[in-house]
Amino acid sequence: MAALLRPRPLELDGTRRRLAAAATVADLRRAARRRVPRAVFDYVDGGAGDELSLARNRAAFARIEFRPRVLRDVSAVDTSAAVLGSPSALPLVLAPTGFTRMMHHEGEVAVARAAGRAGIPYALSTLGTTSAAELAAAAPGTRRWFQLYLWRDRDRSEELVRRAADAGYEALVLTVDAPVAGARLRDVRNGMTLPPALTARTFVDGALRPGWWLNLLTTAPLEFASLRQWGGTVAELADQMFDPAASLADLAQVRALWPGKLVVKGVQSAEDALSVVEAGADAVVVSNHGGRQLDRAPVPLEELPAVAEAIGSRAEVYVDGGVRSGADAVAAVCLGATAVLVGRAYLYGLMAGGGAGVRRALDILGAEVRQTMQLLGATSVKDLTPERVRLRPSGR
Repeated sequence: MAALLRPRPLELDGTRRRLAAAATVADLRRAARRRVPRAVFDYVDGGAGDELSLARNRAAFARIEFRPRVLRDVSAVDTSAAVLGSPSALPLVLAPTGFTRMMHHEGEVAVARAAGRAGIPYALSTLGTTSAAELAAAAPGTRRWFQLYLWRDRDRSEELVRRAADAGYEALVLTVDAPVAGARLRDVRNGMTLPPALTARTFVDGALRPGWWLNLLTTAPLEFASLRQWGGTVAELADQMFDPAASLADLAQVRALWPGKLVVKGVQSAEDALSVVEAGADAVVVSNHGGRQLDRAPVPLEELPAVAEAIGSRAEVYVDGGVRSGADAVAAVCLGATAVLVGRAYLYGLMAGGGAGVRRALDILGAEVRQTMQLLGATSVKDLTPERVRLRPSGR
């Protein structure tokens, strides 16, 4: 028996031990759930309404059936893709997420640095907790995009655009699927405010997760980099900021203002994709906001082939919503995406272990992309064509 007993070295660092035990993004999600208060986890994990869109996004990927080719030399696989005309080590972009320092005090800086290490772009949210200039100084080697909502206060939003341009951001991501806030019922039931309020419920919950509260209370105050004072809910903030009167004319104004690449996020039909490309978009993101806006919205993965066919080579097409593995990313590329945007996947890593957790999430996704390509018999992203996948009927 002695020859068979090979105990693992004892790892005293709890974060390293926790991340080493995570083999998938789902493992990171479970670790994250144990590390942060319920209201914070639900803010990331939840969706709108009855969360039907949230579930359907994931169910669509479960319908994917790969069609591998065998006896191909896959000893060397190139996972890189051209994203907005520049190389990305993987067909991945880290999506913009609001109030990221709420998940872990390292926040957007840790995410951007992990993206730079992985060789992929990162989009900073307007509702982030680090300014465009601060992030540029902290992660100068990272490909940085800046995400913008159409605000009621257009002067303020134009100022943010100019600051991003001055800080050297290569692309502007205009989110267009949020004229008003979605019904985030988990946040309502949890009494979620920004920043989190120390109510009786959160106090009890926090007592079970003292590390998170210690970081919150001993690091820089949580605040929006673009909005210094706020004490209400996410929905109240969105309804105050976002402009329900926004139209294609506003998109044309943004195009005229922004000197770099323009990505329009939140497209949910081929018709709208064509409209925004004709208005000047260099890329579109087929997205239902991760199931966080309109419940029962179209499923992005299912809309992707029609959007890609309609746009052709006039613009790049990305997709998000439900991506939890490298295999999911490969499937989306096969169906016509240039790249996928991931949000929850890296936030689970951030909640589980800060910057090291984000790096672990990207390592997992990258390894899964490579392995899936090898098993498909694909040596480059260019080999990921529609013939390599099919969507099985629902329930089969």
